[in-house]
Amino acid sequence: MSTSLFEPFPLRSLTIPNRIWMAAMCQCSAAPDGEEAGVPNDWHFAHLAARATGGIGLIITEATAVSPQGRISPYDLGIWNDAQVEAFRRITAFLKSQGTVPGIQLAHAGGKASTERTWVGGAPIAPGEQLGWTPVAPSAVALREAATKPEELTTKQIAGIVGVFADAARRAADAGFEVVEVHAAHGYLVHQFLSPHSNRRTDGYGGDFEGRTRFALEVVDAVRAVWPQDLPVFFRISATDWLSENADDDREGWTADDTVRLAKELHARGVDLLDVSTGGIVLDAKIVDGPGYQVPFAERVRNETGMPVSAVGLITEPAQAQAIVASGKADAILLGRALLRDPYWARHAATALGGKVNIPVQYHRS
Repeated sequence: MSTSLFEPFPLRSLTIPNRIWMAAMCQCSAAPDGEEAGVPNDWHFAHLAARATGGIGLIITEATAVSPQGRISPYDLGIWNDAQVEAFRRITAFLKSQGTVPGIQLAHAGGKASTERTWVGGAPIAPGEQLGWTPVAPSAVALREAATKPEELTTKQIAGIVGVFADAARRAADAGFEVVEVHAAHGYLVHQFLSPHSNRRTDGYGGDFEGRTRFALEVVDAVRAVWPQDLPVFFRISATDWLSENADDDREGWTADDTVRLAKELHARGVDLLDVSTGGIVLDAKIVDGPGYQVPFAERVRNETGMPVSAVGLITEPAQAQAIVASGKADAILLGRALLRDPYWARHAATALGGKVNIPVQYHRS
């Protein structure tokens, strides 16, 4: 039986009002230091609130750092202190008032950390420069030319980062979020552990599949243990690094087969949905893209594991999104740039397809 883009989606005790969701998109707009570092401000409120009044069912905040060292840029959002929690409460309360579910993506940038804002080029900020620091990673491997070489994490430091993910999840619940997502895609720290391209360790956190997935599973267990049991946990993954699948590239990477294998373990440990993306471990990977190019990876996970999935990537048109959900290729779609261009995409899709999304009472006219 087909499913409409506009049908509610139940997960644990939560019911997300439709299948049109907003993907996490970095804004690099928080204060970089001082008491306001990492604190959401008026820009974040306006940015997220506009999409809520536009009828989006679930909004996931940009990658929100679990520690100062875990930011990609000094201007990223964070959730490592009470000031950040208090500021987020204003946002989550408004999203809920519009019938939108507020979600947060918990992230640690690892070896990608300490870089400039995207719109000024995203160049690395060296440890000795203003606002810069030394990144950490599973191995001392720079992921791109001219990047700062990260320090290899000790096992004690790894345990500490698992702990700050749990602390961040506790704060996220206090801030009023109803979905928490572990960011393990796009070259962030958890992804760096998963991929053999970036993880060269020879201890229990490296080597074979079990070693390279150990950190991810420890993070998930720590988050699930402190997150309310009646609320869902998501996991964002890069389904492939676009390395091993490319016959012209002799580098070894994380593969779609690995993703399916890990998905089964994540589902068994209480992860409720896999947010399936691709790429990001290296910038020069040859990506085979096109409209909805990541959807087949989500479909494969759903078919082979029974785990709910969301699809993302060059999904731009209402009919395209409806076809993805109605055909069972994914349970929901996540929009990124399409929502930057049109905060009211969901309302326009409802008009085009004969569906219905929440509209603010102030916009109703008799």
